[in-house]
Amino acid sequence: MGYSVFSYENLVHAVSGAVGSVTAMTVFFPLDTARLRLQVDDNRKAKSTPAILSDIIREEGLLALYRGWFPVICSLCCSNFVYFYCFHSLKASWLKGRPSAPSNDLMIGIAAGVVNVLVTTPLWVVNTRLKLQGSKFRNADIRPTNYSGILDAFAQIIRDEGGGALWNGTFPSLLLVMNPAIQFMIYEGLKRQLRRGVPRELSSVEVFLIGAVAKAAATIVTYPLQTIQSILRFGQFNKSTGESQLLSSLRTIKCLLINRVRKFGLLGLFKGLEAKLLQTVLTAALMFLLYEKIASTTFRTMGLSRNHYKKH
Repeated sequence: MGYSVFSYENLVHAVSGAVGSVTAMTVFFPLDTARLRLQVDDNRKAKSTPAILSDIIREEGLLALYRGWFPVICSLCCSNFVYFYCFHSLKASWLKGRPSAPSNDLMIGIAAGVVNVLVTTPLWVVNTRLKLQGSKFRNADIRPTNYSGILDAFAQIIRDEGGGALWNGTFPSLLLVMNPAIQFMIYEGLKRQLRRGVPRELSSVEVFLIGAVAKAAATIVTYPLQTIQSILRFGQFNKSTGESQLLSSLRTIKCLLINRVRKFGLLGLFKGLEAKLLQTVLTAALMFLLYEKIASTTFRTMGLSRNHYKKH
């Protein structure tokens, strides 16, 4: 079957995406540290990214910028492997060799995102907590945690909060599948425009720029929900009881959004956006660049490069 879900080509895309994302995140990890602090620590003033990084280094030391790196990288590797595999396998199965369109890319991206969220949310909950453990918060209400590693964090969360806590933030995460879906729709659309029907490998500059543009647009549109997602994953909020999970999730999201607007104004929904844009745009651009180069080199080695560009 030419368009099997289990194919070597899909595996190449998944591994290339995972390696590219891990490398890019490692390079720009301190920017993600600054972004997360601004999102979850209400009492920390919204300063410029260099100022936040300077505060963290002064108060906690240089290594604090890379606190939680290993669990984040593990989560990111798994998450991007799942997303790239699902995106390209669904795309191959759905289109069966036909040219794609932005609407197709969007729907396929949403489907791949839903699978990715349901599979990898527990990893992201654990990595958020490990990344913030030991941080010096301005908000005195935040409770300290004491996890010795990824497995210990899983065990403590299940013991103290129940297994369901590992899926904290799943509902906004499901809404946020629009982020990578929009990103991939714009990225794939810009790739088609640049090629204009001529199968060719894009230059490094072209890939970097369209990756940056695609991620910037997706991030700005979905940023308020990303902030709520981070707060929910951190687990330092009052949960509603006595109602269904869906109603509880909707009520919690609504309350967190309203409280943030009351406390900081509408701009409070975008607190940390500068750090997020700086980190996520550069990371995504470098990730797409590495992904395209790794994938194209692999396909060229396999003698499949011409077919690869025709199909994408």
